[in-house]
Amino acid sequence: MSFWANFWDVIGWFLWAFVFIAYLMALFAIIGDLFRDRELSGWWKAVWIIFLIFVPFLTALVYLIARGRGMAERQNKEVKQAQTAADDYIRNVAGSSASDEIAKAKALLDAGTITQDEYNLLKAKALQHS
Repeated sequence: MSFWANFWDVIGWFLWAFVFIAYLMALFAIIGDLFRDRELSGWWKAVWIIFLIFVPFLTALVYLIARGRGMAERQNKEVKQAQTAADDYIRNVAGSSASDEIAKAKALLDAGTITQDEYNLLKAKALQHS
């Protein structure tokens, strides 16, 4: 009998730990969204934070109901901006293809900026790295 009582006590502890961790995750998401929102004034942000401190569960529930859609839109916008920045960085770092390098060298040759020997050297390097 004591085994089953202890077993259900352990299950109860796991349940409450899950609820507490889920609440903390929602709380951090709400606080992050408050500071991410550029349309909400500083006073309203302060009011939300004060209510989150003194009436935490009810305030979190009201916030998620009232501002949940905007919260998701702001998160999606931030993710898209981060993805665009990462893509731009990768494109910048990756460089260009051998044909692009040869075309650039040819344009320099045609403009008289480099000699035929320099063009041949740049062409060989581009073909070697591809």
